Amino acid sequence: MVLEQPYMFYAVLIPILGSLILPLLEDALGGKGIAALATMLLAIPAALTAHLALAAGVDEPIADPVFFQADSIGSFSMLLDSLSAPLAISIGLVTTLISVYSWRYMQHRFEEFEAEGETPPGWGVYYMLFVMFAAAMMGTVLSTNLVEFYLFLEVSLLPSFLLIAFYGYGNREKIALLYLIWTHVGALVFLVGALIVGLHAGTFDYYDPAALTPMMGLGQLVPTSLRMLTVVALCIGLFVKLAIFGVHIWLPYAHAEAPTPVSALLSPNLIGIAAYALVRIVYVLFPFEFASLTPYTLPLALFTIIYGGLMALAQDDFKRLLAYSSVSQMGYLLAGVSTLTAAGVAGAMVHYAAHAVGKALLFATAGVLIAQLHGLRSISKMGGLAPKMPITASLALIGFMHITGIPPSLGLWSEILIVMGISSTTTGRSTLYFVALLAALLIGIGLSTAYAFLTMKRIFFGQPSEAAEKAKEAGMGLLGPMMVIAAVGIALFIWPRLLIDPLLASLRILLG
Repeated sequence: MVLEQPYMFYAVLIPILGSLILPLLEDALGGKGIAALATMLLAIPAALTAHLALAAGVDEPIADPVFFQADSIGSFSMLLDSLSAPLAISIGLVTTLISVYSWRYMQHRFEEFEAEGETPPGWGVYYMLFVMFAAAMMGTVLSTNLVEFYLFLEVSLLPSFLLIAFYGYGNREKIALLYLIWTHVGALVFLVGALIVGLHAGTFDYYDPAALTPMMGLGQLVPTSLRMLTVVALCIGLFVKLAIFGVHIWLPYAHAEAPTPVSALLSPNLIGIAAYALVRIVYVLFPFEFASLTPYTLPLALFTIIYGGLMALAQDDFKRLLAYSSVSQMGYLLAGVSTLTAAGVAGAMVHYAAHAVGKALLFATAGVLIAQLHGLRSISKMGGLAPKMPITASLALIGFMHITGIPPSLGLWSEILIVMGISSTTTGRSTLYFVALLAALLIGIGLSTAYAFLTMKRIFFGQPSEAAEKAKEAGMGLLGPMMVIAAVGIALFIWPRLLIDPLLASLRILLG
């Protein structure tokens, strides 16, 4: 279905343009008014994508009419289908509700700045950058053209960099620069591959919005000698964004030291977009070349799962633990994509949604603990908090359940699908290959479960700590948005067919 007007583009553009006036309105509206206006701006793309997905369904693709076209570039449109819907819905849900959460949390952060004698930019600049960042992620996911995808990706990078530099913790300027350099280099490597495709194919489109079909095999127009180089450039650029082992160095620093509401967007939403792009862009343009790389990317994914889990177990800083957990979780996404099966790729996209819900809850929990326990992040100094903070403990438990695949969580369905996809790759392989793959999976899943529930025990149960004696439950300004995120996650566990059935049907066609 092609919409009558480019409604999805308008829904992304309005928040980006609207965010520019937020600093000008700060004196008139105050911080609370700015927060409310920012949340309303973000609710526009969230409401539109949710409405289209639920009312029209995503069994058939829904596209904007072309809103920009040039002979040398191709056409810009926006697409919501079964592949992009899990990401678009997750981004809309998390960014809108974390915007509400930000109001109360950033009050605490501004008080910390005041106590330290610092004066960062105010509410208007914070929410301007936050809205730009969130809306650009939505634009990235809905794009149909390599240039369009790259532009939105860069628009998401710059505000997130400034949010870390202005409002982060620790040596935030240095860490923000580390984040900027690593992710920008990744984007530039991706751009090199995109330019090779566009210049040889005569278009940068990877989806035809008029015919509602992917530009399957367009990369065959690239000379044979350049094809694998192009695929490798695209993949490496996306691996940096995905924080796969070897190019993950930036993530533990950036996600741990970003202001907590920004961590709740960076980790669950931004980095996982790269896994989607591996299917939507790299596989579509170069199906044979990408398939030839999967024997290497699948072991890399499993190693990333294990490495991230081991590093998470070693952390005492709660936010840093969650950052390494994100490295591990991105391994699951790459593993699902690397199977190139309908079940595996569907599992990766569903796991994006599960991780978005789960990790948003967990970073938000870290923010509650920071706000309520005077900046405390050391797990060893916590313990016995559950009796004093039962709602926070319950929401944290739901978050950990999502990333470990324990019901009632969406992560259960995503991990089942990913395991199904991985198991299908053993057909015709040796017994040794099967045993090695099974052992790596069991170790990875075991580590995820271990760091999740050991952390839960160390923070909320056991012998009450000194912090527990003074702890008290947070108000609804922090807990309310978290409750809504948790409720949606449980609803998706109960009705997973809303996402999974259309995904499986379309992926069986796409993957042959």
